[in-house]
Amino acid sequence: MGTPAKTLDQLSKVVVGFLAGDRNKGYVSDFSSIDHSFDLLPQEDPLQGMPTKVEMKDLKAVFFVWEFNGKVECHDSQHSTVLRQTRTIEVTFTDGEKIVGRPEGYNSRQIGFLMFPANPKGNNIRIFVVTRNTRHIKFI
Repeated sequence: MGTPAKTLDQLSKVVVGFLAGDRNKGYVSDFSSIDHSFDLLPQEDPLQGMPTKVEMKDLKAVFFVWEFNGKVECHDSQHSTVLRQTRTIEVTFTDGEKIVGRPEGYNSRQIGFLMFPANPKGNNIRIFVVTRNTRHIKFI
């Protein structure tokens, strides 16, 4: 018996941040925080298009987003009053980019970890950070 066909509502919109600075937009259905790679389906025609294999070692992070073009009216902020009441981290990537949020299952020995952004009204729903490609992670 074959795998049932996916529908668009079963896919997650992502923006993939590469170490080299590139950002690719597309969809994922098989993303796992313990795998060393995943298939990125194309932004255009994800159900019929050819997936691209993405290796975690080449990434800063995978941003699970509401919209590919972002939300113009809501920008992610560095800090949020809501997060001040919970365990919050600041992640600095090797290129100097910083993100702030609430970690979920952080373990420095794992491939990466999920975090929820500081601004719940921003475009990022959650972010998968590739641990080995960070410069610094600190609790704030």
